[in-house]
Amino acid sequence: MAFTPFDWTEEESGRRAAAGLVRTLRPRPAGTEVLDLASNDYLGLTRHPEVTGAAAGAARKWGAGATGSRLVTGSTDLHAELESELADFCGFEAALVFSSGYAANLAALTALSRADGLIVSDAANHASIVDGCRLARARTEVVAHADPEAVRKALESRTGPALVVSDSVFSVDGDAAPLAALAAVCRSTGAGLVVDDAHGLGVLGAGGRGAPAACGLAGDEGLVATLTLSKSLGSQGGAILGPASVIRHLVNTARTFIFDTGLAPASAGAALASLAVLRREPERAVRVREVATRMYERLTAEGLSAARPDAAVVSVRAPSPESAVRWAADCREAGLAVGCFRPPSVPDGVSRLRLTARADLTDDRVDTALDTIVRTAPRGTA
Repeated sequence: MAFTPFDWTEEESGRRAAAGLVRTLRPRPAGTEVLDLASNDYLGLTRHPEVTGAAAGAARKWGAGATGSRLVTGSTDLHAELESELADFCGFEAALVFSSGYAANLAALTALSRADGLIVSDAANHASIVDGCRLARARTEVVAHADPEAVRKALESRTGPALVVSDSVFSVDGDAAPLAALAAVCRSTGAGLVVDDAHGLGVLGAGGRGAPAACGLAGDEGLVATLTLSKSLGSQGGAILGPASVIRHLVNTARTFIFDTGLAPASAGAALASLAVLRREPERAVRVREVATRMYERLTAEGLSAARPDAAVVSVRAPSPESAVRWAADCREAGLAVGCFRPPSVPDGVSRLRLTARADLTDDRVDTALDTIVRTAPRGTA
């Protein structure tokens, strides 16, 4: 066969296969009856009739797409309403909506850092934060997971402006960051704090208002929060929340805002409807935490090694990447979808099933799912 410039990709594919790390796409059929503990639909709003109806109505009124960047033709009254509602619900002065939570994190870290500055990042932060740090002009120092003193030491050695960035709830094990302690370190050192609340919104705080609200930090002048609309709100997109002056700065400097097509109207409409449902039914946030606790208690009682959840994510350790893949496949064959996390997606190199609690699941459905997980667990999992 003739040589091509991309032959090296086949060599990489072979190495991944040998290590048991091949990823494959599995299209999800519409209306599937599979019990879902793999998605991030924490509040069960993705198929809520008010949410899907609002998405359809927005598409009919505004069109299927935003038609351009927000600064050209892609900003509508719907986007402005969503930003106002998000800021009010979460307790911040202002908000700016992006096409994804990934884009929001890239924007926050690149537009709020300076070339002479420092970014201090938790070792377990999400890939979007890692990529934002790589793209930022500032020097990045990665510190030990959930360690405010390590953050303090990193900040004390700096000479310029600084940002501290952390997930509010870490997506692999579901543990919460020590936000109050991090905020105290930032105040004492003059650093800004960026919190990715993707897994906190809709789950933590009174009525699901998020981790900053739960810690009494919502609206703090030294804090900026990023979030996604694709988890608890069952839609698509992301946002940055913070002081109005910060939001004005982002409109003028954030490249993933300026040069990206605006969020589709259907997604904005769906997120607005989800916020309305959550305001009306704050018990959904309580229920999803109850389900997560129920899952953890049953799994550990059965001798499995599960991480105690601080929000909606429960992870269960597997002996190896291969056994994790096999375990997830056995669950799927039994009618249960679960997440399967393996290196390099997990920074600690430990493979696990990642389970997500959902507020719309009955106790019987939860117990059915847990029975399946326990029954299919590979040897050596405990």
